[in-house]
Amino acid sequence: MASVFSLHQLSCKTLSKISPPSQFNSKPALSPPNSINFNKTPLISSLKISGPGFRVVRAVPDNEWGPEKEEGAAAGVAVAVAVAEEEPPAKEPTEIELLKKQLVDSFYGTDRGLRATSETRAEIVELITKLEAKNPTPAPTEALTLLDGKWILAYTSFVGLFPLLSRTLALVKVEEISQTIDSENFTVQNSVLFSGPLATTSLSTNAKFEVRSPKRVQIKFEEGIIGTPQLTDSIVLPENVEFLGTKIDFTPFKGLITSVQDTASSVAKTISSQPPLKFSISNTNTESWLLTTYLDEELRISRGDAGSIFVLIKEGSPLLTL
Repeated sequence: MASVFSLHQLSCKTLSKISPPSQFNSKPALSPPNSINFNKTPLISSLKISGPGFRVVRAVPDNEWGPEKEEGAAAGVAVAVAVAEEEPPAKEPTEIELLKKQLVDSFYGTDRGLRATSETRAEIVELITKLEAKNPTPAPTEALTLLDGKWILAYTSFVGLFPLLSRTLALVKVEEISQTIDSENFTVQNSVLFSGPLATTSLSTNAKFEVRSPKRVQIKFEEGIIGTPQLTDSIVLPENVEFLGTKIDFTPFKGLITSVQDTASSVAKTISSQPPLKFSISNTNTESWLLTTYLDEELRISRGDAGSIFVLIKEGSPLLTL
């Protein structure tokens, strides 16, 4: 009986030591073996954010925040870091683009070919030959829409234009030489824009063309047009000009020139109200042919009679600003 009493007493003492945790106990109670400890397991093991300019670095466990973590911060919250979107790498220029830039650069100081040295002409011909070998439009007359529009003459070896470019008139210069093609009506208009101290005017020729081969067209000129002079916004007369090798000083005649300017301005206003003057072209030299050897959206190379070369740039092309 004493043994039974001792065993019972020992059992009661043991059970009394395993009491429920007090609400004031600072230490957490032990978790059952199968329970989840949220303080040790990250809430999010992986997270994907697909929004632009963001990527997830990693999920941060609770114990990495340290003792001074922000109150109320959830354990294991994934950190999303804004990342600046990388700009795509600059596009490398193609071989054709490099050749076109070199060709246009070689025109500098040549006055459309008039003042080109023999060395510069040889360099230009070499670049033209390389471009012709890489022509992206082998049959230009079968892609007439590419020919449409206004083309500005950048260079020529055609000596027939050189007297026009050499400024035979002291106060008049050639501002622009262009060719406008209308493939629907098969028409071509060649135009030269002149500018002077008082006004600008143009001289144009209208022609029809016929397709003769994948690269060649036949051109027949029909009429010429002298454009109506247009007054410039401001009248500027140089202090002196060089004419036939002699420099003429206009300073002593400033008063007289001002009077002439006023009179000329009045005459120009009267002329500006008149329609353009048209005249027919009926001589035997009204036909020519033109071979297009290179053509894309902004550059055209043509060869004409006697092997003359014409390089033209489409109006609005960045090549005109190089």
